Amino acid sequence: MTVVFEAVDAAPFEEIVELYKSAGWWKDAPEARSIISAMIRGSFRFMVARLPEGRIVGMARVISDGYSDAYIQDVVVLQSYRKQGIGRELIRRLTEYCVDRKISWIGLVAEPGTREFYEELGYGPLAGYQPMLYGKH
Repeated sequence: MTVVFEAVDAAPFEEIVELYKSAGWWKDAPEARSIISAMIRGSFRFMVARLPEGRIVGMARVISDGYSDAYIQDVVVLQSYRKQGIGRELIRRLTEYCVDRKISWIGLVAEPGTREFYEELGYGPLAGYQPMLYGKH
């Protein structure tokens, strides 16, 4: 299967929502719908994986000021396209993009059960630190 990887400043709204839904991260609300375009544009790098006919089947993004630290997040591939190297390639390309810009501190929060996936890509636990989240979740 041929997949095209592309950095974008915009993407079809419903295709991005479909990805968030497939990961279980989407809570439909007017506020959520209103930020998708700004979230894509405001990312340091937003990448999609497209099929030859144009359908987006994966995405990932980097949040950074472009100089010191970077965070990779929102890595998701549609269920029927997983285990084909798409997520791995998204992470590889985003990591390379940051490293090429001399950003050496690149972090992410991995979901349970994904540790080996990220370790194979050069990531490891951040020993001595605890991920934190603001608010009551």
